[in-house]
Amino acid sequence: MEFRQLGRSGLKVPALSFGTGTFGGRGDFFGAWGSTDVTQAIRLVDICLDAGLSMFDTADVYSAGVAEEILGRAIAGRRDKVLISTKATFRMGPGANDVGSSRHHLIAACEASLRRLGTDYIDLWQMHGFDAVTPPDELLGTLDMLVRAGKVRYVGCSNYSGWHLMQALALADRHGWPRMVAHQAYYSLIGRDYEWELMPLGLDQGVGAVVWSPLGWGRLTGKLRRGAAPPEVSRLPATAANGPPVEDEYLFRVVDALDAVAAETGKTVPQIALNWLLQRPTVATVIIGARNEEQLRQNLGAVGWNLTPAQVATLDSASARTPAYPYWHQRGFDRNPPPV
Repeated sequence: MEFRQLGRSGLKVPALSFGTGTFGGRGDFFGAWGSTDVTQAIRLVDICLDAGLSMFDTADVYSAGVAEEILGRAIAGRRDKVLISTKATFRMGPGANDVGSSRHHLIAACEASLRRLGTDYIDLWQMHGFDAVTPPDELLGTLDMLVRAGKVRYVGCSNYSGWHLMQALALADRHGWPRMVAHQAYYSLIGRDYEWELMPLGLDQGVGAVVWSPLGWGRLTGKLRRGAAPPEVSRLPATAANGPPVEDEYLFRVVDALDAVAAETGKTVPQIALNWLLQRPTVATVIIGARNEEQLRQNLGAVGWNLTPAQVATLDSASARTPAYPYWHQRGFDRNPPPV
């Protein structure tokens, strides 16, 4: 397993991380992802560690806290062998203060995650979503307090816009607070919006990408193809309403390219899609999930080799989209470098 620096920090993380969204299966949304119990989770963690994958990503809202509980039990006795990445800010109760990035909620959320995980520190704690109500200095001051208390080691965010993240970085620099060194962001061959603003920001400011849903909400598993019926068992129908829309023709164009590269390499479609991401700038780690051992082992096969430049170009071309304004306009100015 390759290890990479997490942004502009001294922490090294494995190129692949394991996502625990399938742990617990509470509620309609997470139930569609999977229902991994403690026994199954222990087995999946065993396989990950044997392969050198030592970072496990979770969140307090995953199955209403049950995913954190299961992960905590699965790593019991080997906390020193793993990195834990978890998240907060989304609603965790009916109260007015059970949501957001306020000092009140974040302190309570951190303590609750520590209890569920059975640990006294979190390696990487990320703000799961941007809170437009809480002043950013309140958020960052709270993160500073938790880092100084030893409860959190590194901080990051998830699903931020470029200017919101840049504002947080500037405030942290001004006050000497911990910088956000990670941005857990959606990025895939059929979701390349990350490249327009967030990737250049990450390169400039030293923020590493922790990629979620690298297979495009299950659309790049190889089960969806032009002219074929959709699979009978899939999380896509239950979760697609919460994810980015993808036009059929665009999806099938990308899948056709994946099939062609898979035929050349002898790798699977998901392995090709994951390996493409691992070659992109700023990507520190790609979060893989799995309902079972077979899926996990297949995803682990995405590392230890690289696509050729020609194969990368094939995938780049098939998945290219016209960027939003002003990025398409900026590309026409000959003083600006070509997009990464």
